[in-house]
Amino acid sequence: MNDSSWGAPPHAGSQAGYWGPTDRGPVRGAAPAGPAYDAPEAHLTRPMPSVPDVAAHGGHQDDDRGAARLGGPLFRDETFHGGTPPHEMFRDETPSAQPQAAVPQNPDPMPDSPQPAPAPQKKSAGRDLGAAIGVGVGLGAVIVVSLFVVKAVFVGVIAVAVVVGLWELTSRLQERKGIKAPLVPLALGGAAMVVAGYVRGAEGAWVAMALTALAVLVWRMTEPPEGYLKDVTAGLFAAFYVPFLATFVAMMLTADDGAQRVLMFLLLTVVSDTGAYAVGWRFGRHKLAPRISPGKTREGLLGAVSFAMVAGALCMQFLIEDGTWWQGLLLGLAVAASATLGDLGESMIKRDLGIKDMGTLLPGHGGIMDRLDSLLPTAPVVWLLLVLFVGSG
Repeated sequence: MNDSSWGAPPHAGSQAGYWGPTDRGPVRGAAPAGPAYDAPEAHLTRPMPSVPDVAAHGGHQDDDRGAARLGGPLFRDETFHGGTPPHEMFRDETPSAQPQAAVPQNPDPMPDSPQPAPAPQKKSAGRDLGAAIGVGVGLGAVIVVSLFVVKAVFVGVIAVAVVVGLWELTSRLQERKGIKAPLVPLALGGAAMVVAGYVRGAEGAWVAMALTALAVLVWRMTEPPEGYLKDVTAGLFAAFYVPFLATFVAMMLTADDGAQRVLMFLLLTVVSDTGAYAVGWRFGRHKLAPRISPGKTREGLLGAVSFAMVAGALCMQFLIEDGTWWQGLLLGLAVAASATLGDLGESMIKRDLGIKDMGTLLPGHGGIMDRLDSLLPTAPVVWLLLVLFVGSG
């Protein structure tokens, strides 16, 4: 075997791994190339060691970047398909040269220093509590004075509240839904309904309700027919929801102890709302009706029931003649249920209209309708139970 086959040029069609550590001269022991290749001596050759692929930008961030890597063409695992060209793969490199340690491209960030826990935030009532208390005390004083001085004055207070409530409701319907419930016949008929209930009782209230409905139907005929059905339907709903239910308060007032009955009705409703608010704000965890009123909780409902039942037992025992404490327990339970349903009912209306409050007349409370929401459906319940327990007297 002559020496001319030792140093065959690297482009002479050889396979990767058959060349020595350099391409600058003959290397003894290397396998011959070309047609002079002797098959029996193939076992004397050694395959190229397998080297893991390394990413072009330093590999994975978890590899050992500080370790020295073997250099030279023997340890290049590169191909001719889109990779480094052949003349670069076999360039002269000194085996003894040690590559510099790779610099991590995306070093792991230093762990954040522990941050102090944020201070717990206090629960907010969501309204101006001072203004709400002040307005509530003022309204209570007006009601008590008018209730125990001259009953007719209190009937006038009910009528004014009804008219303002109708104005708020019809205004929001027109603003948000384009529904034009006729306010003039509603306001006149609503005030007449309250007076008729006080003067003529239930019979007078029903007659006034029928005449108000008829007035709504006729009044709306003076405008174009488009939207007639929805306008008169909203008008009839408003006539029943506000003045007709308020008429039961005037009917309670006609009894000999009417002032005490109305006072108990107001106290139980306020106590129920207060118990629901206080217990729900402090202990509320489970939502009562999240799709209607996310702020109400089951714990708040239990608070309303507990407060109202205790207040009902005390009121029936000491305010109402011939009343007993167990009747007050039942009355308080019924008031808590009706007040909660009334509150949810108006919340449903406000959600449909896309508003938070019906008005802004009462600072800290919203509008008149926002205060009548639990009172209106509770009035017929209290009137009926008092008639059953102690008579209409």
